[in-house]
Amino acid sequence: MNFQAAIFDMDGLLLDTERLCMRVFKQSCHNVQLPFYEDIYLSIIGRNSKGIEEILRSAYGNELDKLHADWRVNYDAIVKNQPIPIKKGVIPLLEWLQANKVRTAVATSTQKDVALVKLKLAGLDCYFDNITCGCEVTQGKPNPEIYLLAAQRLGLKPQCCLAFEDSNNGVKSAVAANMVTYQIPDLVTPSEEIISLGVKIRDSLGDVLDELKKYG
Repeated sequence: MNFQAAIFDMDGLLLDTERLCMRVFKQSCHNVQLPFYEDIYLSIIGRNSKGIEEILRSAYGNELDKLHADWRVNYDAIVKNQPIPIKKGVIPLLEWLQANKVRTAVATSTQKDVALVKLKLAGLDCYFDNITCGCEVTQGKPNPEIYLLAAQRLGLKPQCCLAFEDSNNGVKSAVAANMVTYQIPDLVTPSEEIISLGVKIRDSLGDVLDELKKYG
């Protein structure tokens, strides 16, 4: 396998964020007396703020404003003040990539101010050459724009990069950018469409590290 960089999603892949985020969203639904639609919530994972709003607006209409306000306040109160647990295998893989002089980046749908705080609190910010966020692109995942921009900032062609994702939306984005793509599923299981794309589906980033080591 010939690659010069590794580009990572953040929430649900590097950080164990998705369960926390869903729990806070569900509580906010209760707080403002609105129903929690699990299938709709799972469909927004991996999308940027614009994409999330479009989907949730179709489900909640004008009620979304009060729901989003409650969700945002309670979520930010947690993630901006305490470190989120790091997912299994993250540190060993990042250290191996660093030791082998493989460049690394983050391509996350999260707003930049929040993403930077999350990575710093978790102690991961020092591992990445750049961080590209959903607020910096016009089209969010599953569109490939964010991965293309991340590769451009590294000064590399997309096909020279590995991409790591947990969500189906993220996988579609990376595959469309022509990157060799690994999926480490979190809350969302791989769909039939994703499986048909032939991406590398692994249980953890630790499994990925074992695999990469075989290639030297």
